[in-house]
Amino acid sequence: MSDEFDYGRPDSAKSQVSLVDPAAVQERERRARERNMEAGQQEEEYEPKQCCGLGKRVLYTIWRTKLTIPEDAPREVVIRTTLRELAIYLCFLTILCIITYGMFSSTMYYFTTVLMHLFLFTGSGDSAGFESAANIQDFWNYIEGPLLDGLYWEKWYNDEELADDEKGYIYYENKLMGLARLRQVKVRNDTCEIPADFENEIKECYSAYSTVNEATFEFGPGNGTAWVFHTEEELDGSSDWGKVAKYAGGGYYQDLPPLRADAEQVIADLKRDLWVDRGTRAIFIDFTVYNANINLFCVITLRLEFPPTGGAIPSSQFRTVKLIRYVSAFDKFVYVCEIVFVLFILYYIVEEILEIQIHRLNYFRGFWNVLDIVIIGLAIMGIVYSVYREQTVQAKLENLIANSDTYGNFFWLGYLQTQFNNALAIVVFFAWVKLFKYISFNKTMTQLQTTLSRCAKDIMGFLVMFMIVFLAYAQLSYLVFGTQVKDFSTFRNCIFTLFRIILGDFDFYALENANRVLGPIVFLTYVFFVFFVLLNMFLAIINDTYSEVKADLAGQKSEIEISDYFKKGLGKAVARLTFKHDRLSDLQRAMAKADMNNDNKLDYNEWRAELKKQGHSDNEIRAMFAEYDCDADGVLSAEEQRQMNACLEGQKDELAREIEEAKSQETDRPKSGHRARSAKRGEDDEDESGSDSGSDDESSRGGGGRGGGSGGVPKEEFNVLARRVDRMEHSIGSIVSKIDAVLVKLEAMEKMRLKRKETMGKLLDHLNEQQDPNNAQMEQLVRQELEQLDADKLSVSNGSGQGPSGGLHSRSPSALSRRSRVSPAPDV
Repeated sequence: MSDEFDYGRPDSAKSQVSLVDPAAVQERERRARERNMEAGQQEEEYEPKQCCGLGKRVLYTIWRTKLTIPEDAPREVVIRTTLRELAIYLCFLTILCIITYGMFSSTMYYFTTVLMHLFLFTGSGDSAGFESAANIQDFWNYIEGPLLDGLYWEKWYNDEELADDEKGYIYYENKLMGLARLRQVKVRNDTCEIPADFENEIKECYSAYSTVNEATFEFGPGNGTAWVFHTEEELDGSSDWGKVAKYAGGGYYQDLPPLRADAEQVIADLKRDLWVDRGTRAIFIDFTVYNANINLFCVITLRLEFPPTGGAIPSSQFRTVKLIRYVSAFDKFVYVCEIVFVLFILYYIVEEILEIQIHRLNYFRGFWNVLDIVIIGLAIMGIVYSVYREQTVQAKLENLIANSDTYGNFFWLGYLQTQFNNALAIVVFFAWVKLFKYISFNKTMTQLQTTLSRCAKDIMGFLVMFMIVFLAYAQLSYLVFGTQVKDFSTFRNCIFTLFRIILGDFDFYALENANRVLGPIVFLTYVFFVFFVLLNMFLAIINDTYSEVKADLAGQKSEIEISDYFKKGLGKAVARLTFKHDRLSDLQRAMAKADMNNDNKLDYNEWRAELKKQGHSDNEIRAMFAEYDCDADGVLSAEEQRQMNACLEGQKDELAREIEEAKSQETDRPKSGHRARSAKRGEDDEDESGSDSGSDDESSRGGGGRGGGSGGVPKEEFNVLARRVDRMEHSIGSIVSKIDAVLVKLEAMEKMRLKRKETMGKLLDHLNEQQDPNNAQMEQLVRQELEQLDADKLSVSNGSGQGPSGGLHSRSPSALSRRSRVSPAPDV
């Protein structure tokens, strides 16, 4: 027996020639497998027309979206691209949610509630809580009582004195960051005009607060910061919105000492020297606490406004924020997610740049594109602030630790962190809304946006009528109830209150008490016209449009049926697995039948002769034999046959399991709407013709079981023919898909030719209208161009008449031949 065998000459005897390289055999096997099993199944990968170099091609491959692929891309390519976008975006949304909820917890609410209860509602006797303060005396009672009790915890509950290093904690847990500060803003005495009738009686007049009316002079003893004006820049402060006005960040301030006894003395001096007088318009109490147990800061501002009407209006602001971010293990995990988030933002920035490069200004006409820009912009602002926060907090804490007897000004950081949280909340909201972009390919998911888009004009017309009636009632209620009912005290409050009435939240008795005649009339007429008439008109517009959209979508097919796509993919997988399973069965049958001389040795000629009966090509036979011929002698020994059989059995069992799993998934997957309906109709048809089909099935099974008879075909030969037909279908499918692509391009060329002809015709008409002799040459060129276009159309028409049908033969054969040379059909 020769040590070498020529698999390339199967018909010759065993001769002394060189053996084929096993690596080359495996490569040929791989190519043959791809041609035979996947021909016609792989859709052509479209590349954007704008790609002209390798760098751009890589960019458009990595950042492939529905906006970067051609409009004539196959349906499967669109589905695959959409699912890829959705998968990447779901990862981005998951990272965003982890970052968001990593900065918030229910502990923040409890921390805020505890401090609010301590500084707003705690009080006894004459020392009422801050929310109960109604005049200047109540302010001093609060400062001397509940405020000092809340800021200074210097004894245990058994009156045992705390150590010096244990002082400065609120509730023994919350560290007071530096000192608390009292600050007030004042107005001058000459800021309003006194009527002539009262000039002799009224000598002083203090107007409402404004930066123009603000007092900047020294007053009182003038021997401390409490009596000398300081600008906003000097205090490193910022303006603050109150209920009455917006106040500047400067003024007169006093920091409370770290010990209670000293603080009581300072407050007594301020009260004795009338630090608060008629010119005072607002007093601010600012301090910050930090709880190391939960790693949270709370920036507190207690605001007491003194309007020109007299009395006091209390308000407060508790900003619970997490300024020191990365402490625990979960915080470090969030830090990693933030890095991934930055990478996602960079990814989407490149994606939007590529889409803008393709679509130019048309890109900004899409709602989802604008939403993408908004999300990216807010995310970039958040990233910049995060870097600023880390640097600023670190520097401020180091400075505060070095100078503990100073005021810890965290107002600006708390304000920025709150705005950062608000921006992040908006980003999360928009990010969830953006999911509609990726699920809008299904007709059920498009009902909302389709309904709103169709009824937009009707709603705009309705809003005009609604706003006329609504604003009329807002003006009426403001003038009638504004002086007595808090909900109508301002025009802004009137608008919100009227919206609340629509939702059923109202106080009818307050309106009746404010005006016993107009109150009930205004309320009843408003409810009738707005609630019963206008609101029902709005609902009728939405309902009618929704009914129309529902009816239109009932007869339409979804743009992309994801269930059909997955079902088709599973069908392809089952077909490939079945093909592999049949191939293994062919090998086992060839092993059993090919050893005709019963020498327990299987040579190549015997192997080839048997597999050729099964419809395998020479390349496949040669590759399969080389795969199991370990010693490369051209003969499979008994041991090699045993190993081969064991290997094939294992592969068949594994493929059988995979086929069953794929079929079960295909069965369990729900059908799409139109397929489900057609399946139901099919079941009804089967019920009507059940008896006939049953008898036909029995006869067909009977004929197949006999395997012979008149006109019968042997089972093995039938299987060979069936496989050949399948391969031929794959090959034809590949060719048809390429022909379809050519047809699409030819149709586009025809449209361009017609458009060009139309343009030339308009130009010729324009030249004839002018009747200018200088345009004769131009007119001649235009006529030549039109004649050339007509000649091209005539040549295409003559070419189409050569075939029996004008479909395939009307197309350019050169284009088809070029496509065939690029992607040749596999051998059958």
